Amino acid sequence: MPTILTEIDQVRNQAFDDLKAITSVEQLDDFRIKYLSRKGTVSALFQKMGALSSADRPEAGRLLNVLRDDIQNRFAERKLSLQSVKTSSAKVDLSLPGRKSFPGSKHPLVQTLDEIKAIFSTMGFAVADGPEVEDDFHNFGALNFPPDHPARDMQDTFFLSKTALLRTHTSPMQIRVMENQSPPVRVLIPGKVYRNEAVSPRSLCVFHQVEGLYVAKGVTFSELKGTLASFIHQFYGSGIKYKFRPTFFPFTEPSADIYISCFICGGKGCRMCKMGGWLEILGCGMIHPEVFRSVKYDPEIHTGYAFGMGIERIAALRYGVDDLRLFYDNDLRFLSQF
Repeated sequence: MPTILTEIDQVRNQAFDDLKAITSVEQLDDFRIKYLSRKGTVSALFQKMGALSSADRPEAGRLLNVLRDDIQNRFAERKLSLQSVKTSSAKVDLSLPGRKSFPGSKHPLVQTLDEIKAIFSTMGFAVADGPEVEDDFHNFGALNFPPDHPARDMQDTFFLSKTALLRTHTSPMQIRVMENQSPPVRVLIPGKVYRNEAVSPRSLCVFHQVEGLYVAKGVTFSELKGTLASFIHQFYGSGIKYKFRPTFFPFTEPSADIYISCFICGGKGCRMCKMGGWLEILGCGMIHPEVFRSVKYDPEIHTGYAFGMGIERIAALRYGVDDLRLFYDNDLRFLSQF
């Protein structure tokens, strides 16, 4: 019994040393024949059990089975290790130059909206969001649109039913915010809007707006002018010129459009400004008393202003883009410039 125990230990040590020295899959076959085949070293040890006494055979058999299992397990591990090295080295050439990475970036419309929100957040405006599917009351009625207003016509509005529609502006959120919050209210409302218009370089049937609303006691048109002048100078630069021009909106009175001097031609006239030297960027005004009454605000106590701008138009004017459709074509040659 002591003799075969010594041989078992010797075979184990030698087999493990031989496995460590193997560097290729081809050498493994020679190892298998030497130790694990029918005429291999382990089989030869099993044959020697016949010379052992009946008392020593069980223990010797157990030790030989352990030896065989240990060698087979080490053999399988070494084979798997060598195969993985061969596979990986065949697919990877470490001498090749690295692949160029193409990091993504925000869409120019998102960049523009983020900058607008950042500017107004420093003035105390919170951000609110609302549904794109609206009802007639919030989209028109509460905003002082009369029943026969042209905007209600199918030529301008996508109606889903007699009372449901895709919102034509972000102004309905003015109503929803005031319905659920008592003054003072100061919010910025970005969102997607829909209008039944032909798609062209200057108009789209779906686009983005951002709406501003401020309601409190004693709010004046001068505050509106100061707020928007600050935004213009922060967004377009301190050297930009601007002017207010009277206009009409059902939900504000008085109302105004704001124009800035064309930064492309310096006010001399070009294609972007239609040779006029000025670019319209947004509409604004003091909130109409009827709008306050629709949300149960007392117009004798509270005043406020609202303004709205199209994100596509703002981005197009800033970057000199003369076709709004480019923002939606997903052309990487265009988008990568931003």
